[in-house]
Amino acid sequence: MTANALAAQKPLGARPLIHLICALPLLWLGTRAALDLLGANPVEAAIRFLGDWALRLLIVALAVTPIRLVFGWSAPVRYRRMLGLWAFAYVVLHVAFYVILDQFFDWGAIGHDILKHKFITVGMAALILLTPLAATSTNAMIKRLGGPAWRRLHRAVYLAAPLAALHYVWMVKAGILQPMAYLLIVLSLLACRLLVGQRP
Repeated sequence: MTANALAAQKPLGARPLIHLICALPLLWLGTRAALDLLGANPVEAAIRFLGDWALRLLIVALAVTPIRLVFGWSAPVRYRRMLGLWAFAYVVLHVAFYVILDQFFDWGAIGHDILKHKFITVGMAALILLTPLAATSTNAMIKRLGGPAWRRLHRAVYLAAPLAALHYVWMVKAGILQPMAYLLIVLSLLACRLLVGQRP
């Protein structure tokens, strides 16, 4: 059997393993919260933790196409939607913790934050862009929309991802190195996609 044929085969148990890996940060967060180890401001710590992992998983999902283009390894492509949905789940939790535990459903204060703080503005814009992508990440929706239309819709991730990274950069008041590294990674992945000119 050729190397390409081996790479094309579905790895045994890969999906459950990926689900487990993606869920581990939630387990870690829950354990730290239960042991009261999230610091003096546990809500803020949890919100930032969930946002960090949302961006990391979004970057991993974005990296799938460059990996295929550069290394010819197509096996990860079948898990791209799964990774994207996990990233969206962390985004939703990130925002939910902010809305529920930080703002206590104070929609006036939330609206004020969105208009006043640019990092929240771009963060909410990224959420809005990602929501229809998550809602259409099923085989049934791909069939209903048609492949070309579905791909055009999902190109919105190429705007949502840099907005999410910019949200992180603008949010931090100190220690800008990590947020800037994430932004550069996102821009590099998008540049690879643009330069090669391949479909997502």
